[in-house]
Order: sequence, then structure tokens, then C-alpha cells
Amino acid sequence: MRSKLLTAGLVLALTAAFGGVAAADARPGGRPTLTDPHPCPGQPGFTCSTLTVPLDRSGRVPGTLDLPVATADNVTAPKGVLLFLTGGPGQGGVGTITRIATQRMPEVAKDYRFVTLDQRGTGANALRCPGLQAQMGSSDIATPTREAVTECARILGNTAPLYSTDQTVADFDQLRQALGASKMVVDGVSYGSFTAARYAIAHPGNVSKVVLDSVLPHHASASASLYLTGMTAEARVLRAACAVAPACGYDPAQDLAWVVRHRGTADGVKIFDLIVTYEFVDPTYRNPSAGDVIGALHAARTGSPAQLDSLLEAYKSGGDDPASFSSGLHAATLCADQRFPWGSSATPVSWRQPLLSLTARALPASATWPYTTEVATQQGFIQSCLPWPAEHPGSNPASRLPNVPVLLLNGDRDLSTPLEWAREEAAQAPRGQLVIVPGESHSIQNRERGHAGRDAVISFLK
Repeated sequence: MRSKLLTAGLVLALTAAFGGVAAADARPGGRPTLTDPHPCPGQPGFTCSTLTVPLDRSGRVPGTLDLPVATADNVTAPKGVLLFLTGGPGQGGVGTITRIATQRMPEVAKDYRFVTLDQRGTGANALRCPGLQAQMGSSDIATPTREAVTECARILGNTAPLYSTDQTVADFDQLRQALGASKMVVDGVSYGSFTAARYAIAHPGNVSKVVLDSVLPHHASASASLYLTGMTAEARVLRAACAVAPACGYDPAQDLAWVVRHRGTADGVKIFDLIVTYEFVDPTYRNPSAGDVIGALHAARTGSPAQLDSLLEAYKSGGDDPASFSSGLHAATLCADQRFPWGSSATPVSWRQPLLSLTARALPASATWPYTTEVATQQGFIQSCLPWPAEHPGSNPASRLPNVPVLLLNGDRDLSTPLEWAREEAAQAPRGQLVIVPGESHSIQNRERGHAGRDAVISFLK
């Protein structure tokens, strides 16, 4: 880890030379500073630098973290700073700035200075847990072994709770100060929507507008950790996809329910993971060139499982590069932040399985259909955190979003963060506007095939 203190003269020289990277007084009690500014490799028009933050703001665990930051060079952008937050948790941000600002949102980049960062434990400084990385990769749903989870917890040791959203939100405000911005637009995608909302709640006076894309509600719940809304939303989404001309002529939700019950829980989790992964390549769910997951389920129900088996192998989770997605950070953050059938991360490990079993017995079949209760309790959200060591939990604000303009975007085919979650969060936004993008799945600003969702962002940020 390193931190470079810049003299005032050198700060001014580097600010001029590298597009105005904020470099403030780094003396004790001074404004936070971005150090080592240099052109971002392969990303013209953007400057990369380092934000040094405390590892533990309580001071109990010593040390600092160096967070890579990327800033657009249009320092005098007329509408100020837009902090763009990537998802996961586990995805880095610096490598995405050219795509989002230059290729996907150039209309916004004319007026705003795009800024992003590798959040703590991601990107160049990703947490590395080899067993978990091999088994889960970037998946929320794939079931890890207990051994892989406990190995990761041992690797992180007493630093594990320091990767909660609370710590990340504090990093965002330190970045705002380093940029010299009194207010920012905060724009988050997927888990980034969670951190964006949490930042707005923690620092309402420091945000001018908020964009929540592919929404994860900011108030954590046991229902979310069981992924109940995501499972039940599959019936709605697959039926809507099947109704598009030429209509399928059968009920894909019934096919899915039949296949899950006849192939057992382990395959049920894999099928759940497959469908959520599959949406990223084919939001129609029926494209033969991507594998036609709806057709594969129907064929499996009628006695021909080869196509489904092929898809399960082709879209199998695990093995992603930690620099692009850290499964260790994913587990550390979710286990600190989320709430579970056993309560929070403070609940002793020995109590958790009995409390999970009590919840499972009380769940009606409708809470998980077309899946089963067993799939809900065996998927990755639950199984990653069930054996995770007890620790002080992250906060879980029940408060509404602040009274600032909030745009919520969601594709109606999204199964990673289903539309129902966006509606739930919209109800907590006094000045919220929900825009539903028909026929699209996850990450509207980054992946939408058309332009309706991005047009909504452009209009909102005028």
C-alpha cells in the first residue's frame, strides 16, 4: 500500500497537466487527495489516480487501502460530477468508464464529468479466495462448498467486516471531497443501485440526483437473501417471452416447475443459475443461437434433456478472473450487509441452520414456485453466508430515500434484479420516477439493445 503527499505547487501542476484531477490538501485534517494522476491506459480522455482510504474507519484495524479512480478530463463540465457505480458486489469500475461514458452515454458525458472507482476489494486490488472463485465466479446463485466459504473467511480474517457497504459509502464521500464537489449525481447499476441509495440516505445533502438502474432495494430482508422474488418472477418473465409471436403454445413456467421437481434440488439450483446467467446474452429467452432456454426446458419435460444439459454446461458458473469480479469481496459484503432467515451476520453460526430450517418449513409453496423451498435454501446467497463467521453486521436503514429526484430503471425481463424490486424501491422514493424498459433484461445503461432507457436517463439529467 502506498500514499503520496503532494505539495500545493505540484498539485497545481498535475491538475493542469492531467485534466484537473482533484488533488487537495493531504495534511492531517485536510481535504482527501487523489494522488499519482496519469492517463488511463487505453482510455483516452480519462485520468487514473489513487484515493487512499482507511481500512477501518473505527481505527481498530490499522492500515489503508489504495483505491484506483478514473475521472473524465472535462473538469469544467457544466453540470458537475456524475459518480458511476458498478455492481456485484465484486465488479471493478475503472475499466468500464470508457464504455459507459463514451460509448453508451455520450450525451450525458457532454454535460457531466464521469467518475468511477474500483470499490474496496475489487479490480486491481481484488480480494482473492481461490476456492470460492473457482466455484462461484460472478454468480449469486451457484452453491459453494462449506470448505470454500470457510477458506475465504480464513484468508480475510478480521478484515472481512471492513468490506461492508457502510465502509464503501464512506469511501464515496471521501472521493467526493477529493474531487472538490459539493454535490454529485450518483448513478448505480445492480448492486451499484444499492450503494447509490445507501450513499444518498447517508449523505442526502451531497447528492443532487440519483439514478438506480436494475434495482436492488436498499433495505435488506430475509426474503431477498432467499431470492424469493427472483424465483417467482421467472414465471412472469418466461410466460411473457413465450407469448411473443410466434407464441410457444405451451406454459414455460409449468415446464420449469416440472423439470426442477424431477431433477432434484442440486439441478434446480443449477437451472436457476442458468436462467439468470442466460438473460445476459438473450433477453428473449428463445434465441436459438444462444441456446433457447425456454425450448430447452420444454424439450426436457417431454423427454429430451440433451439441450438443457448442454446449456447447463455452457453457462456453468465459476472461474472468473478476480480482477473482473471478486467472489471473495462478493461474499464478504453480502454476509455483512444482508439479512437472513437467521437474522444478521451477528447471529452465532451454530444457531443459523435451525433458524433457516424453521423458516423453510413455514414457507408456502407459492413463495418459491416454480422452484422449491429446497432450491431457495441451497442457492448461493444463503450457502455463502450460512457458515460465514459471526461478525458485526453492516447497517440496514429502513428510512426512505431523501427528497431528491430519483430515476429508477428496470427491464421487465430482468431476473437478476427483477422488476418487482424496482417497484418496491420506487415506493421508498418521495421524488421517484420508475421507467420500465419493455423486452430488456439487466443493466439498462450498459446493455439495453435500444435507446428508450438511456433516453430516460438523458432527459432526467438535463
